[in-house]
Amino acid sequence: MALSSWKTFDFFEVSQVTPPDEDGKSFFDSNEISCVCSGSESLFLGSYDGTVRILSPTFKVLRSFQAYDAGAITHMKQVEGTSLLVTISEDLPNEPVLKVWALDKPVKKTGLPTCQSTVSIQNGRRPFPISAFAALDNLSQVAVGFANGSVTVVRGDLIHDRGAKQRTVYESEEPVTGVELREESNNLTTLYVTTISRILKLVTAGKGAGQPARNVEESGCAVGCMTVDKRNGDIVVVREDAIYYYGVDGRGPCYGYDGPKSLVAIYEDYVALVSPPAAATASNKPSALRRFGGMQAEEIFDTSTFTLLDTDLKFIAHSESLISQVKTLFMIWGDLFTLNQDGKIFRYHEKSLQQRLEILYQRNLFTYAISLAQKCNMDAAQLNVIYRKYGDNLYQKGNYDGAMQQYLKAIDNTEPSQFLDTQRIHNLIEYLEELHEHHKATADHTTLLLNCYAKLKDIDKLEKFIKSPGDLKFDLDTAISMCRQGGYYQQAAYLATKHGEHGLVVDILIEDSKKYAEALQYIWRLAPDAMYENLMKYARVLLEHCPSEATKLFVQYFTGHFRPKTDADDIVIQEEEIRPTGGYAAGAVTAVQNLRDLLPLPYMSTAAVASPPTQGNIEPTVGDNEIVENPQPPAPEYTAPQPRIAFSSFVDHPDEFIVFLEACLEEKDLKERDKIDLYTTLFEMFLHKSNEKRGEHRDEWEAKAKKLIEGKNIPIDTSNVLLLSHLSNFKDGTVLVREQAGLRFDIFRSYTSAKDTRGAIKALRKYGPDEPQLYPAALAYFTSDPRILEEAGDELDIVLKKIDDDGLMAPLQVIQTLSTNAVATMGMIKTYLQATIDRERKEINSNRRLITSYRTETLEKRAEIQDLTTKPQTFNATRCSFCGSQLSLPAVHFMCKHSFHATCINVQDNGEGGVEGDCTVCRKDNEGIRAFVRSQEEVGGKHDLFLDAVSRGGDRFATVSEFFGRGVMGDGVGE
Repeated sequence: MALSSWKTFDFFEVSQVTPPDEDGKSFFDSNEISCVCSGSESLFLGSYDGTVRILSPTFKVLRSFQAYDAGAITHMKQVEGTSLLVTISEDLPNEPVLKVWALDKPVKKTGLPTCQSTVSIQNGRRPFPISAFAALDNLSQVAVGFANGSVTVVRGDLIHDRGAKQRTVYESEEPVTGVELREESNNLTTLYVTTISRILKLVTAGKGAGQPARNVEESGCAVGCMTVDKRNGDIVVVREDAIYYYGVDGRGPCYGYDGPKSLVAIYEDYVALVSPPAAATASNKPSALRRFGGMQAEEIFDTSTFTLLDTDLKFIAHSESLISQVKTLFMIWGDLFTLNQDGKIFRYHEKSLQQRLEILYQRNLFTYAISLAQKCNMDAAQLNVIYRKYGDNLYQKGNYDGAMQQYLKAIDNTEPSQFLDTQRIHNLIEYLEELHEHHKATADHTTLLLNCYAKLKDIDKLEKFIKSPGDLKFDLDTAISMCRQGGYYQQAAYLATKHGEHGLVVDILIEDSKKYAEALQYIWRLAPDAMYENLMKYARVLLEHCPSEATKLFVQYFTGHFRPKTDADDIVIQEEEIRPTGGYAAGAVTAVQNLRDLLPLPYMSTAAVASPPTQGNIEPTVGDNEIVENPQPPAPEYTAPQPRIAFSSFVDHPDEFIVFLEACLEEKDLKERDKIDLYTTLFEMFLHKSNEKRGEHRDEWEAKAKKLIEGKNIPIDTSNVLLLSHLSNFKDGTVLVREQAGLRFDIFRSYTSAKDTRGAIKALRKYGPDEPQLYPAALAYFTSDPRILEEAGDELDIVLKKIDDDGLMAPLQVIQTLSTNAVATMGMIKTYLQATIDRERKEINSNRRLITSYRTETLEKRAEIQDLTTKPQTFNATRCSFCGSQLSLPAVHFMCKHSFHATCINVQDNGEGGVEGDCTVCRKDNEGIRAFVRSQEEVGGKHDLFLDAVSRGGDRFATVSEFFGRGVMGDGVGE
């Protein structure tokens, strides 16, 4: 690239350096400086008289010493970071002398620096001046070029003066214009040599040392036009046509710059060039100019040019014309200095980065500003300011696309609100996409971007945005919400599934797409916890539209047998035409494809979502003898919840509810509380079904309900059954429960209170034998109303007969019961009364006869006792009542007229001519009589037994009479 196309700026502040004292001023004005070098924060000046002066940053001479007695110091090098100074003095025709000085080691006697070593540089005894000089930092090698075309390399320990060897490594007919030593990474040292027509290089140390010089390029340079860029080690050569860079592999980039050059130096990132005045003769100048100014006019046009170039960014940082020729360039204290032929020194101080940027801003050269900021490692926040300024500039020029590109680069802190105009929506989309790419987007940005996609109906970009790989770059909830509002259900479902938002996926399928079967299948694939949450949330909707499958899922989960599906049908959503009345995508119409292509469904194997086989990928069929293994994943472990939790979900779905309840009841190890809930609810559902459709299947469902509560060990609370049966008018249930509880009278009473005569008669016949008190109640019921009496028919006579036969009521009680109202007539009970009177009369007659016999017997017994106690008795027995043989003395006679041999019975003599003992024949009867008497005496003292018998007895008068005879009422029996 030619420098003529490079922009020129003024990035340097130029000031002339004025020495602070008169000695310094006179030294510079006298132009006695022969060479200059810098290093270790000091400036070193060599003079023609062999004196070295050391200057401070204020250009005050701090120190000086006489380095040579004769000759001018033409070259110097200060080893950076040390106190070593290398000087070369020339005094033709003598050989040049090289000295190494230790500035920190003064000689005690003279105070001068210690000279570490002195070397005379050989040139084959040819008196030619030195044209180039270079040295390594460790001073192990020094290269010196002469005007006669030879190059001498001095190798050795110059610092400690341990000897040095010299060798002429190159000779030519052309004068040497420059030498540079370059150390490579593999301990290789290369010497670059330039002449006026060639550039060469040769190895001075390492592999290849001693080999002849090799041409690098068949073009040389003038003296002072070669230097080295210490940043990368490249050799920089300037010629009249261009600036050239040479690296390890040869020539590198070059920059066209026409005109003669006399000096080149590398300062920081800049290349400093000095161009001498063009050679011109007075004859070539206009005569008028000569007349106008004479020699002064010639001097004006014979100025030299000093230029600072940034070859990386390709611009001219500073350029000026100098009347006086530049003698040398040196860098120290962070600035660049020029020493002119007239002895003047000028300081070139680079302006601050912000000042340089402001210069570029003023000229709208933002690309240069950006490149400069990046090169100076400006932080991102400040760099974004430049991008934003550049974007604003392009926007003002109408270059909206270019402006957006700059805004995107400054995306961290830029909000291009001007792009909210619908005319530039594409630029806004571009910006928002980049904002999301940098994870800087907020929920509002995501909403705006999706709005833009919807406005343009750009489905491809929308899908690319939501399917972008890597971390999530936007607010998930916002993206899903906006997709749903715009009718992009497919994309919303994809996002929700990708990020594990199963609830949102189901919500989209049910509430938006209305695909209930697909939603149920998706739920079936989830893990137990997620499945349960979504199933309970949408249970009623799923039971409404998919009753059978939803019930199966309920049964599986609540019975503890749930296993996520792995081979369910593909989920396909066919989206209808959407005409939203609001939202951000009004009028958007999309077709949602198969969710299988988008949703990574949980627990779905790859085979379940594989594409249908084509001719090339049809798998072979399995043979009859082959075993196909289809391993099922282990059933997930979870704790089945209580069945009652699901009860509310089956509202308005009684058939499915009954299936669920029955399936749960089939499970073993049910907890008692769960059994109660299930049986009670199932009984309620049976009764509910019996009342549906105007009772078309009432008998069927009531039979099931009755069978349920008739079962053994059915833990249904009686009160619940009674309540449910009453609410559903299920009489059999009420009856059955009361029957199981022994509440037969309540059963009968329920019929009578309901005026159900048939039911009452049925209950009477069923429970009457075990519950006699039902007959008096039935008598009162039958005669309570003429209509009931008519319905009862002959049942009244049966009841009266039963009452009469079992003595359940006294005739007077019967008459009192019938007389409470005017329903029953005398004609209805005439037969009963006649039979009762006849029976009473017979009983009275029988009792009278019995009384007469008892009195007669009592009189007879009393007379017999009187005779036995007052009159002598005659015993006429001739045989023993025990052995039956002829009675003989001694014999024993008892008052009962039984006689025994004394030897046949066991009796004792009482000492009064009598015996003690019982008749063996009458003993058994006598003992029975004694026991009966004792029992009566015992009963006479147990009044509680008497009271209990009176309370339980049907005929209390008879009970009192019986206990009166037992002596309860007095002591007559004991006496």
